[in-house]
Amino acid sequence: MVKKTHLLIGILLLATTASAQQPLTIEKCRERALQNNRALKQAEMKREQTDAMEKVALMQMFPKVSANGGYTWMEKSVNLLSDEQKERINHMGDKVQSDISASLHEQLGTLPIGGDLLANRLDGVLANSSLSTNLNNVGSEIVQGLETDTRNAGFGVVTLTQPIYMGGKLLAAYRTARLLDELSGIEYDKKREETLVAVDEAYWQVVSVQHKQQLATQYAALLDTLEHNVQMAVDAEVATNGDLAKVRVKRNEAQMSLTKANNGLRLSKMLLAQRCGMPLDTVFDVAESQNGNLGEYSKVEYNMDEVYAHRSEMRMLRIADSIAGEGVRMAASTLKPNIVVTGGYLFSNPNVFDGFSNTWGGTWMAGVAVNVPLVHPGGIFAVKAAKAKRREAEYKRQEAEELIELQVNKLSCELELAYKHLAEAESNIDMANRNLELADESFKAGLCSSSDVMAAQTAWMKAQSEVIDAKIEIEMSKVYLNQALGK
Repeated sequence: MVKKTHLLIGILLLATTASAQQPLTIEKCRERALQNNRALKQAEMKREQTDAMEKVALMQMFPKVSANGGYTWMEKSVNLLSDEQKERINHMGDKVQSDISASLHEQLGTLPIGGDLLANRLDGVLANSSLSTNLNNVGSEIVQGLETDTRNAGFGVVTLTQPIYMGGKLLAAYRTARLLDELSGIEYDKKREETLVAVDEAYWQVVSVQHKQQLATQYAALLDTLEHNVQMAVDAEVATNGDLAKVRVKRNEAQMSLTKANNGLRLSKMLLAQRCGMPLDTVFDVAESQNGNLGEYSKVEYNMDEVYAHRSEMRMLRIADSIAGEGVRMAASTLKPNIVVTGGYLFSNPNVFDGFSNTWGGTWMAGVAVNVPLVHPGGIFAVKAAKAKRREAEYKRQEAEELIELQVNKLSCELELAYKHLAEAESNIDMANRNLELADESFKAGLCSSSDVMAAQTAWMKAQSEVIDAKIEIEMSKVYLNQALGK
């Protein structure tokens, strides 16, 4: 009696604690799971990555502006003239005067009268003039002007590059990035769907175990009542101690089953709490365990074309086929010409556009670059490989359609079979209830033994358990069928 009292107190405390909590509906569990699932958050981060990569691919079509600069120190400057040339230019006046004097003596010396005298007089005029000095000064200026101080050199260039035609690879890359972004969105939806299915599995497991726990409690109570009745029969010497021992063994087994059910309920709630992102020791109840709406019949209608359109696997395969098509275009672009327009501004110090003066100077520039592949056998084979990959993607899509149709039909049949199991189990309950009533009445009238009552109680518990299993089977079949339908 002490054990029974403790058990009843524990059940009352558990019921009081659970009733203080708001029962969790399956919609609430799904909401919490979607908010706290880490895998789903990872998929969301991947969507952000692919969205950014799509923008990166788009930006490849727009102009790029870049700036480069540098500084160089050298021990020696660049010399445009050799030392011999510098010497000759610096004394160009002396050389010119000497050449003129020699030419005068050579030309005037041939005159029959006064040629040498005239040559000497002109030579003196040249000597007294500033021609030599002026020319020497000009030569020095030229040498100084050609001196470059490039020991400290700085340069910079700002360049604009605009691709005009790249064989279609830029557009194909952008389309591929956009498809990958769409693919990550589908992967997110698929992960979301898997998260919801996992929550539904854990939820209905809690519902099932909680009903089994309630059933085990009722069964233990029946055996407690039977033990009390058999004890009274033994006291009245209308039953033996052997009958009482059999009942007590059965009652102990029921208590062990109840303990297992309690532990199973605790563990199943911990699993549901984990999948909902709640602490494992959270105390809660589930709404469906408090009503009899389990296993309600609902006819599922579907159209396979709509199923193919909604299934994430088919959407992913269609995108994979499109990506393979863009891969063909990218491979073919290696066989096509590329055209790029460039422009910019170049500046440097020393100023190469002003006699290497130590000032900053620059110039605008523009150009066009064209690359035309002439012999490119590797590109031809790359195109063939890309086309083969696209055909492979098409075959995978066709195979997936067949498997999905098979899966949907199989799950639809399983749901109909689950409805039949429930109908059979509910009909067995009526017979089990009637059989248990007759056994109780017969035992009280002394027309049957306690073993007959225990057999009726066991059959009743089995029938009740089969109903619970059938209802949970229906709910899970609905979950799996809806998943297969892409809902």
